[in-house]
Amino acid sequence: MTRLAFYGGSFDPVHRGHLAIAEKLIELFELDEFIFIPAFHAPHKKRLEPTSAFDRYAMLCLATNNETNISVSKIEIEAPGRPYTVETLTRLKELLPESRLFFVMGADSWRDIRTWRAWEQVLTMTNHIIVTRPGFEIVSSHVTEEIAERIVDLRGRSSPQVEDADDSRIYFTDAVNLDTSATEVRRKVREKDPDWRDDLTAEVANYIEKYQIYS
Repeated sequence: MTRLAFYGGSFDPVHRGHLAIAEKLIELFELDEFIFIPAFHAPHKKRLEPTSAFDRYAMLCLATNNETNISVSKIEIEAPGRPYTVETLTRLKELLPESRLFFVMGADSWRDIRTWRAWEQVLTMTNHIIVTRPGFEIVSSHVTEEIAERIVDLRGRSSPQVEDADDSRIYFTDAVNLDTSATEVRRKVREKDPDWRDDLTAEVANYIEKYQIYS
């Protein structure tokens, strides 16, 4: 069975931390492909106005252009309206009925999961991989007992063996524990911090500079 992981988010901009997550999870979960899904606009972040979806998509394509098993999907930025994750996962399951699907989210998204539309349904539709981040404690006290029972804690394990199962699981992993922040990248660009390129690939940094993104 083909294993596919989808990582949804703003990626404003995509940075080396995002790419490290993709590379490590491909290895640990024996994924056939890792797909970034840039959101047109995260519905649960109504007060934040992101950079153009098309610029964020372009930067993701530049960052992953030389990766054979990492790609970028337009499923959300081309969707009518602004789809919620529950709608995107429904569509992915329809398109890929024979694949085992994993949905990746960061520790901050896991912390705020109860703000997502139909969050309990989201957590039962596919497998989920929750990636730790320095400064964010991953707990399960904010989810229902039924959801908590499906958590598999892989923290401290460098080579988990994730078997195919009939029902979905929620995996906690600390295999990637980088403190890289898109918010900090944007701040550095705006403030003309000379180190702003350090957390980006050269292609993404050149795009930001050429088209004056965040300036």
